[in-house]
Amino acid sequence: MNRAVFCDRDGVINVDHGYVHRWDEFDIIPGVPEALSALRQAGWLLVLVTNQSGIARGLYNEQAFHLLTQQMQDFLQKQNAQFDAVYFCPHLPEAPVSAYARACECRKPGPGMFKQAKLQLGLNMPQSVCIGDNATDMQAAQAAGVGLAYGVGAAERFVDCAPDARFNEPAAALQAVLALPRD
Repeated sequence: MNRAVFCDRDGVINVDHGYVHRWDEFDIIPGVPEALSALRQAGWLLVLVTNQSGIARGLYNEQAFHLLTQQMQDFLQKQNAQFDAVYFCPHLPEAPVSAYARACECRKPGPGMFKQAKLQLGLNMPQSVCIGDNATDMQAAQAAGVGLAYGVGAAERFVDCAPDARFNEPAAALQAVLALPRD
């Protein structure tokens, strides 16, 4: 079974400017592509898991999300840092766009995206790691049985659910995964 590094998008891969949905707003965080590439070279699968409530809020549509995702993947592929799989949740309870107004298991802190990745990619969840910038990332990873959950950013973001380790910068969290023993 494969090991994966699950990454949230906004705040881990790119600067979280709030509902980022265009390439000209997508600022890659320094050191992240290099760290993702090193993880790929070390045999880790890279999986993006991202809530995209901007779709449910009517700020952009799924087509815009997919276009930005392709642009991100094209950019990362040039550095051998692309994601092996991308999962997103467009839902939001009480959303203004009625087609997306629902509670679901895929929206973090629900574990749905992680479970889907496990089935589709044949993942060893206890040997996998999640890197996120919110308590909901940690909660979803833990609910899915992910072995380690690393938090990025201020400690106040993790009041509801403490990460296994916390880092100031995403690249440092990604690099820490490289130091884990191979079991």
